[in-house]
Amino acid sequence: MSEDSGQDKTEEPTGKRLADSRKKGQIARSRELNTLIMLIFSATLLLMWGAKMGESLLKIMHTNFALSREAIFDPATLMASLKSALLDGFLLIAPLVGGLCVAAFLGPLALGGWNFSWDAIALNFGKLNPITGLPRLFGPKGLIELFKALLKMTLILIVAYILFRGYLPEFVDLNHEPVQIAIIHTVKIMSEAFLYLSSALLLVAMLDVPYQLWTHNEQLKMTKQEVRDEAKESDGNPEVKGRIRRLQMEAAQGRMMAEVPNADVIVTNPTHFAVALKYDPETSAARRVVAKGADLIAQQIRQLATEANVPLLASPPLARALYYATELDQEIPKGLFLAVAQVLAYIFSLKTAKAHGQQTPTPPKNIVIPDEFKID
Repeated sequence: MSEDSGQDKTEEPTGKRLADSRKKGQIARSRELNTLIMLIFSATLLLMWGAKMGESLLKIMHTNFALSREAIFDPATLMASLKSALLDGFLLIAPLVGGLCVAAFLGPLALGGWNFSWDAIALNFGKLNPITGLPRLFGPKGLIELFKALLKMTLILIVAYILFRGYLPEFVDLNHEPVQIAIIHTVKIMSEAFLYLSSALLLVAMLDVPYQLWTHNEQLKMTKQEVRDEAKESDGNPEVKGRIRRLQMEAAQGRMMAEVPNADVIVTNPTHFAVALKYDPETSAARRVVAKGADLIAQQIRQLATEANVPLLASPPLARALYYATELDQEIPKGLFLAVAQVLAYIFSLKTAKAHGQQTPTPPKNIVIPDEFKID
């Protein structure tokens, strides 16, 4: 098919496509990786816990094989001995079982992460139909699974043969060791052999993981038409656009209002406009507009400033000029430097007078606004 038909899946999956597939439980998984982690984990635990298991097994055998004749024919004593043996056996295998449970969770977390979906566990009769499963069995995926099975069998046979040749002398020498030492030695050999056999599957997992990632990505690829439809459904929806813009405006307004208590002065119209100025000599933009608004927003700015004891200065021409000629968190235009400097000088003198109990200075009245910034 041609690309113009919109049927070739040549486009990478979008973020929405990936999120939807994850909700449905369609994520990349590798059974080979899960199996490898469980085998390596259990083999390591067996190697660490093997000697202890051998000693505990000897203790259980010695305790139960050394029962007296009276104890054997006493039901109460025999039942107590059985309970003790069962408890000892449970404690013997508990670390191994617990480790396997942990490994069962580590495998899925290693590839795809934790994910739970009701869609994935819902009953699907289509998957139970053997007729629909035949193409999968004899298709490309079936051949790849067959290849992996043959590869696993070959690797295990090769490693098993090498281990047999290597451990054969030790197995022969077990016949000359005391029973207690022979049991512990046997557990050690079996644990090491189990670990080596499990490690042989590392090659299969290294091949299967990238293959599963590639297959999952190929299954989620989209046609050009699907990408266009998805973009139209999400970004092209007027309601979605309006909601995004509203949320963005609310977030920006919230950040702006949070800066009002940190301002040095609020220049007002005094009712229609309000502009909050901040002077920070340590920054490149020393004179900045940290908040501005008209009508209702201007009223909110004045209210926040009053609550935070930020001084308000009524200067309609300057307020209008700052409102229309400045951007938030940006330095004011150079043409307004002199006018703002007059305001800041008054504010700093006002703070100094209040701090020392001096007479309140007179607010500046003749603030010069350049013609290009005058708003009628």
